Amino acid sequence: MSLPQNVRFSVLDRSRIREGHPPAEALRDTVALARELEALGYHRFWVSEHHGVPGVAGSAPTVLAAAVAAATRTIRVGTGGVMLPNHQPLVVAEQFGVLESLFPGRIDMGLGRSVGFTDGVRRALGRDKGDAEDFAARLRELLGWFAGTSPSGVRARPAEGLRVPPFVLALGEGAGIAARAGLPMVIGDLRGRERMLRGIDHYRAHFQPSPWAAEPYVVVSGTVAVAATPEAARRLLVPEAWSMAYSRTHGTFPPLPPAEDVETRTMTAKERGFYEAGLAGHIAGTEERVAHELETLLKETGAQEVLVTTSTYDRAALLDSYRRLAGIVNQP
Repeated sequence: MSLPQNVRFSVLDRSRIREGHPPAEALRDTVALARELEALGYHRFWVSEHHGVPGVAGSAPTVLAAAVAAATRTIRVGTGGVMLPNHQPLVVAEQFGVLESLFPGRIDMGLGRSVGFTDGVRRALGRDKGDAEDFAARLRELLGWFAGTSPSGVRARPAEGLRVPPFVLALGEGAGIAARAGLPMVIGDLRGRERMLRGIDHYRAHFQPSPWAAEPYVVVSGTVAVAATPEAARRLLVPEAWSMAYSRTHGTFPPLPPAEDVETRTMTAKERGFYEAGLAGHIAGTEERVAHELETLLKETGAQEVLVTTSTYDRAALLDSYRRLAGIVNQP
């Protein structure tokens, strides 16, 4: 087994709420995890944006990123991502300008094109599904605030003149948008490998160099679970798989349950189908198995970075997984 030495490994933590634990604990867990991962040598630590979701506490990513950056010293901190259709580009530029001013040289600006998942959330945000179609224009406007090229006469302070590396979260049309804008791209997930590879090929074929990136930069994202046994690694996947199955059948995304509780629950045939699908296709197993699968992934994609997005109920087991993964990555 031999992983390319120049590939970076980073983490996105979604601040998943756990059954029996308050949302505030999920946010504190995110900050604590960032400290641990910094010590383990991970390159970036990103947080996410979700609105009105019972199982996710991370609704204000730039606020949470500030807390993470304040609690760490060297690891890069950013968002995976700020959903640009939900916000005015000027406000996003100002927020990241503040972050970069407070934590210079450590802030990333990951940007997505999703809007709220439900009609109620979209109404509350003052948005609708069509706003995602304006993503490319909003992205140009946002980058213009940093460059000081807005025709409005307004200046984004303290963003103007700062360099906060932008990344595009590529789902659907995102790969083409990232390529035309000349920006690094984050693409997943690992379960849809063929679709992911098509997106990467499209991105590289259509990439146009920009002041932000002279050549394509690909970050592949997905779940990676490492444990002492295959069974323990699978158990890490169980809470998220069940929550996803529940959301597909009930329309709401719940807090994570303990794996042992899920394994005793009765499921309908439809729920069981979604649950089993949710357990499949991830990179999971012992160190040897995961190392082999990561080597294959990196050969297939040529990615420069892997963004790990694992969520589970057992925080100690999650940290152990990240320790084991760091051991694989740091092998001489």
